[in-house]
Amino acid sequence: MKRPDGPVAVLGLGTMGTGLATRLLDQGIQVRVWNRTAERTAPLAQAGAFAAAHPADAVEGTSAAICTVADGEALGAVLRGPDGVLAGGPYPGALVCASTVAPDEVVRLTGDTHSVLDVGMLGNREHARTGELRLFVGGEERVFTAGRPLLELLGKEVVHLGELGSGMRMKLLLNLLMGIEVQALAEAVELAAAAGLDRKLVLSTIAGSGFASPVMAFKSKRLAAGRFDKPDFRLRLMAKDLMLVADQAAAAGLRLPLAAAAAETHVRATEQGRGDDDCVAVAHALTPNPGTRT
Repeated sequence: MKRPDGPVAVLGLGTMGTGLATRLLDQGIQVRVWNRTAERTAPLAQAGAFAAAHPADAVEGTSAAICTVADGEALGAVLRGPDGVLAGGPYPGALVCASTVAPDEVVRLTGDTHSVLDVGMLGNREHARTGELRLFVGGEERVFTAGRPLLELLGKEVVHLGELGSGMRMKLLLNLLMGIEVQALAEAVELAAAAGLDRKLVLSTIAGSGFASPVMAFKSKRLAAGRFDKPDFRLRLMAKDLMLVADQAAAAGLRLPLAAAAAETHVRATEQGRGDDDCVAVAHALTPNPGTRT
């Protein structure tokens, strides 16, 4: 397999960014990393990455830069801020936007940048570390072809969907399904508990049934254990993505009742202080006395 032509920068070291940087290091790629809170760079620096003080420093001499920050505001700061990737002019390498933002935001922030891809990532931290992600990519065909060797180091499936923004559109659709499925699971369990059924028995029954998607079966274990820490996907990020879906639907003139309901519930759970918990903590927004669950 052809490999990237030079060092790769990873900007943003949350769950996925750390996994991607680790994967690249394990594959013998030179990696330069940056994170808003610098202490997160330490483990990767010990593993051989160069820890940069700011994004512009991180991308110096690299052939590609992967942005994995939390939202559009953070992506704007990384790209267009005073020490941003594009602050000193065009970036000569491939700019890979793997942050989940509005599709139009990718186009607006990257402007006339020569080589840009937006990548929707499907998978968790372990998939990122082991190169088992599924990657859905938007951008020009020539840019995709040039960037494919890097993407194939990171994902077991790499799909080019079309124009820039297409990767984000697919990612938002997938997160819409996940948000609705996890909320449906939580609602079923809350109703069961209110009717006097054993919560753990109900969860194991759902997880083993033909009605459960893989994500339901996976999240049922968290609900059964009441474990919301060390999130696979933070609830506040799911709430953000569901609000982006609502914006996309409104722009298209579509009415999506399930999407609207899921967005409202996730926002309410975030407002209850659950934003940094795993997204399955949406269950806490379904009852007036969430602390009483057993």
